[in-house]
Amino acid sequence: MIVYPNAKINIGLNVVAKRPDGYHDLETVFYPIDLQDALEVHGVNENEPMTGEGYQLKVGGTVLGGRPADNLVVRAYQLLRQEFPDKVQPVSIYLFKHVPTGAGLGGGSSDAAFMLKLLNERFDLGLTTEQLEERATRIGADCAFFVQNRPVYAEGIGNVFSDISLSLAGKTLVLVKPDVFVSTADAYRFVTPQRREHSLKELLQEPIEKWKDLVVNDFEASVFPKYPEIAAIKDRLYDLGAVYAAMSGSGASVYGIFNQPVEHVDEVFAGYFCRQRDLK
Repeated sequence: MIVYPNAKINIGLNVVAKRPDGYHDLETVFYPIDLQDALEVHGVNENEPMTGEGYQLKVGGTVLGGRPADNLVVRAYQLLRQEFPDKVQPVSIYLFKHVPTGAGLGGGSSDAAFMLKLLNERFDLGLTTEQLEERATRIGADCAFFVQNRPVYAEGIGNVFSDISLSLAGKTLVLVKPDVFVSTADAYRFVTPQRREHSLKELLQEPIEKWKDLVVNDFEASVFPKYPEIAAIKDRLYDLGAVYAAMSGSGASVYGIFNQPVEHVDEVFAGYFCRQRDLK
């Protein structure tokens, strides 16, 4: 079985309060985009050694650091194997990474959520959408978003979802990521939580042409001074005619929303990860 976990962007991101547990409450919109990894699961290959208990793992595409056991796809597998030991059998996993890591695009979270859905189908576990979301939340705050994979208004630590009437269908997305690593912990450390007069959901009801002056990502205030290269990408997207541009999550990717495709965009951002996609 093969699935294609997609990325997301954050449209607006307000850090509204610091919680007693050390985390932060925020408000943002998660919006799925057509930028995908590939995840394939099948029976174990008896000619190859096991990577860990119950699984074989191969990763291609973008090189990932860390131990295989820390990969969120493996954590998703182990979670369900522990819960359903008689049903979830040993598997061979192949993950091809195209969504860049450290970009604020939720690539790892998407991989984990799609793994849960794939295993649920492969082994006929009978988990409902709500049950899949609950298990996804155990892996990461934004993992549950990718279970239903539709635009949502997110609150709490990014795990409390409500419907939002927002469609960017017909617009064009230009996504750019420089070769920069932004520490999420540092981004939070230097941001000042504040609850604004108008909620993000209210602001997004305004025409997109007004978002530039209304809809902000609070992390930009702490990230841009330290990484001016990221700020320069946002400025360049506006120079190219974006109706709205912002950093996604805590970075380092930046996106621009355009009314029509941008010519020669790969040349403009030569040397960067750059993709142009139609929004749905």
